[in-house]
This record gives sequence, C-alpha cells and structure tokens, in this order.
Amino acid sequence: MSTPIADHITAEGPAVAGPLVVTEDEGLAEHLLRICAAAGTEPRLVRGGAPPTRDLWEGASLVLVGDDQAACCSGLGRRGGVLLLGLDLDDPGVWVRAVQLGAEHVLFLPDAEAWLLDRIADAAEGVGCPAVTVAVLGGSGGAGASTLACALAVTAARAGRRTMLLDGDPLGGGIDILLGGERVSGLRWPDLAGSRGRVSGAELARALPALKRLSALSCLSWDRGDTLTVPPEAMRSVLAASRRRGGLVVVDVPRHLDAAAGQALEQSDLALLVVSAELRAVAAADRVAAAARMRLGDVRAVVRPVRAGGLPARQIVRGLRLPLAGELEPEPGLAQDVVKGVPPGSRENGPLARFCASFLNEVLPPVPAVGGGVY
Repeated sequence: MSTPIADHITAEGPAVAGPLVVTEDEGLAEHLLRICAAAGTEPRLVRGGAPPTRDLWEGASLVLVGDDQAACCSGLGRRGGVLLLGLDLDDPGVWVRAVQLGAEHVLFLPDAEAWLLDRIADAAEGVGCPAVTVAVLGGSGGAGASTLACALAVTAARAGRRTMLLDGDPLGGGIDILLGGERVSGLRWPDLAGSRGRVSGAELARALPALKRLSALSCLSWDRGDTLTVPPEAMRSVLAASRRRGGLVVVDVPRHLDAAAGQALEQSDLALLVVSAELRAVAAADRVAAAARMRLGDVRAVVRPVRAGGLPARQIVRGLRLPLAGELEPEPGLAQDVVKGVPPGSRENGPLARFCASFLNEVLPPVPAVGGGVY
C-alpha cells in the first residue's frame, strides 16, 4: 500500500495520533492495524469486552467499531466519524446495529480497504476543505507564467494562507530560483518520480525546501539533473496530497502539455493563461488555450500589455474565447529582484502583488474572523 515517497517522508517524524479501534475479533483487529500503519498512523485499540471511555470515544478523530462490539458501544452517544466494520456479509442485522450505533458507513474488508485507508489518512492529517488549485501557463514563450505563478504563491503565503507551489515545467529552469531557494536542501521532483497511491500532504510539505522568509509556502521544483519528466501517476499523487492540506495550490504548467501537465490541469479548479498583447503571441496562445480547455473548463486570460502597437485586452480575449482575469502591467525592478533572490510579488504595492491580491480575494474563501495561524 505504501509508496517510496510515502515511506521516505513518513520516516521524517513520528506517526500522527490515529483512530480509535474497538473490536474483540483478532482477524479484524490485525487487518485494521495494518491499514492504519499504511496510512502512517497508530490507532488506539480498545479490548476486553468493555466499551471505551466517553473521553476516548468523543476525542478520537475517527472511530472504527467491529460489529462484535456494536451493541456495547451504542450507548456512548452520537458523534461523527463512526464506521462499523461488518463481519458477515450475509447478516442483514448489521444495518440495524449501524443505525443504533449512529455509524456513518458500514464497511466490509477487504473490499473497502482502499476507501478506508484514505479515510484514516484524512483523519490523521486533519483534512478539511481541499485547497483551491490554480494552474498558470504561458500563451507563448517568455509570457511570464512562472513569474505570475510565483507571485500568486508569495502573495497568498504573505497573507498567512497555507500555500503549495508546484513546478510542472521541467524546462523552465526551476521555479525555486525565482524564490531564492535553489540552494536549500529538500525533496525535488526526481525524488518523487516513483510516487504512487496516497502521499501524506503534511509530511510532503515538511520534506520540501524550507523558505525562511515565507514559512507558509512550500515549493516543489526540479533539481539540476537529467530528469525531465515525471509519470502522471506521480503528479496525481503529489497534487492530491497538496490539495488535501487546504489553502492554495499553484501549479506552473508548461505550454506543451505532456501527460503530467495534463493531469495537473485536470485536477485544477481554474487556469490562468498569460498572454502578451501582440499578434504572434496571441496566435500562439490560441493553440495553448484550445489544448487547456480540453482538460479544464475554467480557463481565464491574463493580458500583459506591450509598450507600443499592442492589441486591446478585450479584443484578445474575444479572439481567444476566454474570460479576462485582468491586465498585468510591467513591474519595475523585477529582473534585479530575481538576481538578488527576491521573489516576484514581494513588492506589496507593485503591479504583480496588486493583481495577485485582487485575484486571490476573488477565488479564495474569506479569512476566518477569529483565530490565527496558517489556514
């Protein structure tokens, strides 16, 4: 059940407190312990024929009750996250006991093993609302897609939002350079190429390079080796793990869509296509837009005006048959900032940061009124 990356990053720290397991059935208990281990968590097993204490029952992130103990647990009070594990497919009484227990689902192993593994891992990670995922791609070479992707991530992280920036372009030079983090140790895409199945989002974020200036931002980029592709299965696993953490996920997607880039688009909520306001760039962007729309329904244009002879933004989006996300004015001093290791979007009053703040206010849920920390 585990994957090379899941094994690697789970080993970085102790297992997360796991679910409550209540059963006297030896075979079921062993099966549930194996599933919990595959999810990277350690359960609390209650045995002895007596029901668990009310504190254990109410405090557990998830409760797995064997059908042999359903009756003795039915008086503990209703709560969410209770799953009843059936022992006999031919016993119709299990559904009655599930109602009496207040169980959300009745499961039979091994058929429901994959579903249960995901549910246990979700509980261990404290999964809430999935992240809003934004793909950014250029309509032509040099359009500035990587710069915009980086600025979106920086702007969100500066506001305290949990943010993941994924570099999906192996020929882009490494988006970690734009963040000034190319020398920081941590996992890169080649380390994750063998990922399959479920990856822990929290452990993935901890294993990526730590950016001192932006603690809420995690970045997965490329190393300087010869690996130029990752399997689509790896992209799917990593992106799914990133989305489960909540907040914002930004994916820098190449114009030429390989299988991994296509997978990234399919899992995104929306895409921003960066288009320079000149004729050849718009012609190139039309083809990129057509390919992107085959994989994602919500594709929006970001127009970068040019100094002289540029096309109007409304004419561009009409020709591309895309809604306009906005116009992105040139940022003075951007090239010098990158040389100094200052990420795009760091100038809070600059055009990049203003565009990103306005866009994120539109697509992200509002900031909670009370409480603190990263969300």
